[in-house]
Amino acid sequence: MDNLYTLLITIDNFVWGPPLLILLVGTGVYFTFRLGLLQFRHLPTALKMVFSKDDSNKQGDVSSFAALCTALSATIGTGNIVGVATAIKLGGPGALFWMWLAALFGMATKYAECLLAVKYRKVDDKGQMIGGPMYYLQYGVGSKALAVMFAVFALGVACFGIGTFPQVNAILDASEISFGLSREISATVLTLLVAFVTLGGIQSIAKVAGKVVPTMALFYVLACLSVIIMNADKLFDAVELVLVSAFTSTAATGGFLGASIMLAIQSGIARGVFSNESGLGSAPMAAAAAKTDSCVKQGLISMTGTFFDTIIICTMTGLALILTGAWQSEFAGAAMTTHAFAVGLNSDTIGPTLVSIGLMFFAFTTILGWNYYGERCVVYLLGTKAVLPYKLIYVCLVASGAFLHLDMIWVIADIVNGLMAIPNLIGLIALRHVVIEETKCFFSSVSSSKNIEPVKV
Repeated sequence: MDNLYTLLITIDNFVWGPPLLILLVGTGVYFTFRLGLLQFRHLPTALKMVFSKDDSNKQGDVSSFAALCTALSATIGTGNIVGVATAIKLGGPGALFWMWLAALFGMATKYAECLLAVKYRKVDDKGQMIGGPMYYLQYGVGSKALAVMFAVFALGVACFGIGTFPQVNAILDASEISFGLSREISATVLTLLVAFVTLGGIQSIAKVAGKVVPTMALFYVLACLSVIIMNADKLFDAVELVLVSAFTSTAATGGFLGASIMLAIQSGIARGVFSNESGLGSAPMAAAAAKTDSCVKQGLISMTGTFFDTIIICTMTGLALILTGAWQSEFAGAAMTTHAFAVGLNSDTIGPTLVSIGLMFFAFTTILGWNYYGERCVVYLLGTKAVLPYKLIYVCLVASGAFLHLDMIWVIADIVNGLMAIPNLIGLIALRHVVIEETKCFFSSVSSSKNIEPVKV
């Protein structure tokens, strides 16, 4: 058994090694320059579109904002609290810079994959929109094999990885440590809540996500800002440390073991991609349900998810860790972030409680988001008749997560999570001309309607 676990760790390190990270970031770099720095030039427009309400007569199941929140519910999770701490612990403060870089290029990737999701989406036999990498791989690229491969990998992640066990354990640990609740009671309440929301379908999930995600993201950002404001005198030095450490080795101090430039790059990019999921193919499944008459508009709206997730929330966590010196402590993961809040707010109760609340709600919404992603994969593989059995199995998996500590399953899930990206990236590269042409046509029509010179892409 130990030999099998060691083998899986080796495979995991290979899957999430430099080749996949280079491919993920490289795809973002390609779309960034081929689309004329679209994520920088049109970010204000995209942010404005997020909060616009003009979708009442458009085809789709939920509003563009609700679709974005559904995607964010899956991406904003423990990675924003635990993942950032892990990246900085391994790679030093410089890892935060590389996390930013991966996110900025990742916005172009997210734009491309969500554009394709809307362009190639279909209507199932229940009248609901279905889409995602499975559909643009089959109907755009023309490869049923790649489509099935993606759906199987994504379903594995939903049921045995990001969607269930890690999130359940994060919630139960936080509720037990901070509020003294038994794991059995917390697990029962969590299971009932998940069943209540997920059995209602995309409308129910989107409704909850549309309220919980913005509220909790704002709550967590304000908590981080409190730490930053209380340590504002160190802010300039912290930012300087991030920039300098990105290009120089970080010396060992305190509980920090030191980090090379390469380790900062690898840990920053890996955790950044893992957090915002740009290129993995998850967000397009939510984007396909949006009420919209333009695949480009939805692509622009969806790319803001990476901006919110990494550029804002991960940055807040990273600055809190660096300003308080928590990154140099002996703590790691959630304990490091908890320590940062305790030091930053000068309270051993308020700080940890804020982190625990953030973890619990972020993990809960991740369970909801990945439930929907798994459902879309089931519909593609087995049809709508399999949706209810899938949801019941998913709820049972959530319930069992309270009693499982299976490191091997988590490693397998991490491997499958990385494998999701491969067929999706193949699809993005194969359909790059579709993305470019759709973008060109959209902005040319916008420019013409305003009687100005068309934008070149």
